[in-house]
Amino acid sequence: METLTYALLLLGALAGGFVSGLAGFGTALMALGIWLYVLPPSLAVPLVLICSVIAQTSTLPSMWKSFDLSLVWPFLIGGLIGVPLGTMMIASADPKVFKLSVGVLILIFSSALYLNKRPLAIKFGGRIADGAIGFAGGILGGLAGLSGPLPILWANIRGWNKHERRGIFQLFNFTVLATALVLQTASGLVELKVIWLALIAFPGTLIGAWAGARVYHALNDKHFGDVVLGLLFVSGVTLVWNSVGAL
Repeated sequence: METLTYALLLLGALAGGFVSGLAGFGTALMALGIWLYVLPPSLAVPLVLICSVIAQTSTLPSMWKSFDLSLVWPFLIGGLIGVPLGTMMIASADPKVFKLSVGVLILIFSSALYLNKRPLAIKFGGRIADGAIGFAGGILGGLAGLSGPLPILWANIRGWNKHERRGIFQLFNFTVLATALVLQTASGLVELKVIWLALIAFPGTLIGAWAGARVYHALNDKHFGDVVLGLLFVSGVTLVWNSVGAL
């Protein structure tokens, strides 16, 4: 493996770990843009899943007590039901169309939420609506690795505080992505080389996640919300740009 490949692998791990430690999601958003310069998608995508799980596991102990698990469980149940369905849809559905649709949705809602100056606290649908959003996120996660955007937008609309939102982001994405990784491994989609790449990326992922978690604890509710919406907006732009180019 060339020196440049090593350097970009570690850089992507640091960037992905930092964003995951800061916001509870976003490893793919940061790492894939770097890793795809030197790795094919067949290696980069499962590597992102592994590093996401590593980063989120490493920050859980310092944040677990601040999470409200009563808010999280409907998302988890819905997500776990949705992931296998999304995985089965890979053969028949067009992930590019889904990515384009989700990208446009993210851009519209993240912009509207940022420009809205009044706090939102919509309670429509209760736990059933939360579970439905988790279900949709699970389908998108199994189909195209897009588990996070819908629950993240929904948590902002609900008006939950920083720790409540972070608990949903982190625990939901951890569960859905870990399930997707298990399904991909069982399907023979994870090559042995991915394990070696993950071992190389491991230190960078841990250091980045640690640094991101430190910044997270220093943010207030408003600044955390701005960071999340900013990351969502960048994610939406990236999805739309890649989808339009692919189409």
